Amino acid sequence: MAGAGCEPDQWVWIDEGDAADIPFASAMEAARSALEGAFAGVDVVVQPSGGREKRLLVADMDSTMITVECIDELADYAGIKPQIAEITEAAMRGELDFAAALDARVALLKGLDAAAIERCRNERVRLMPGASTLVRTMRARGATTILVSGGFTAFAEPVAAEIGFDRAIANRLDVADGQLAGTVAKPIVDSATKEQTLRAARADLNLPDDSTLAVGDGANDLAMINIAGLGVAYHAKPVVAAAAAARIDHNDLTSLLWAQGIARSQWVDSTRSV
Repeated sequence: MAGAGCEPDQWVWIDEGDAADIPFASAMEAARSALEGAFAGVDVVVQPSGGREKRLLVADMDSTMITVECIDELADYAGIKPQIAEITEAAMRGELDFAAALDARVALLKGLDAAAIERCRNERVRLMPGASTLVRTMRARGATTILVSGGFTAFAEPVAAEIGFDRAIANRLDVADGQLAGTVAKPIVDSATKEQTLRAARADLNLPDDSTLAVGDGANDLAMINIAGLGVAYHAKPVVAAAAAARIDHNDLTSLLWAQGIARSQWVDSTRSV
């Protein structure tokens, strides 16, 4: 860091052996460049020390708060997972228009028994490690938490309830005669919706920009990541990791508590109600 022009001050442990704070006076980008990738398996978040604990969390769901892409798993029950997963991957890399890609994938699911939704949720959807601890700890400390997904309410609402989010926003699959109709209700929850949700919540709560945290993995998360006080690319697609001011490549979601200076002794157990 000294060689990069950002002489460090005395560093301290947040949690000994796991997370540390290294104060320095200036040159944030130089410090990030010097430290990222310098230590195998170590994530680096460079940020101003003031306002580091956040009062608003806006989070993506698929491959961020849960381990899977729900539409891909739902497609498996229709026997077309590879076809849909290819479109999903391209959309998350930013190579396709999100809304058009969603319409195209949902159309391929037309005629699937609607009971497959609940079966998929029960059999395939698993929480990302650290998701509940992150959300419940932030809420216990006074933060507002919102799940905003380009996926579907049939997954997002129960996931949000299980994790402990204040509320969830997602797309609604159309169902007719017990089968998927092949359409999704409009307007589609997309990148603009995620950005607008963060802006609106920030205004409603009368928060400064630096009191907000956004986290996601796909190209449709970049707009909200870019305007958050701390915007985090979580195990993200290359286009997102390259553009975000912070990224987590190795650790689980509890690393976002360390990023806020919150030690493990202050974390809320994921089984505790909020």
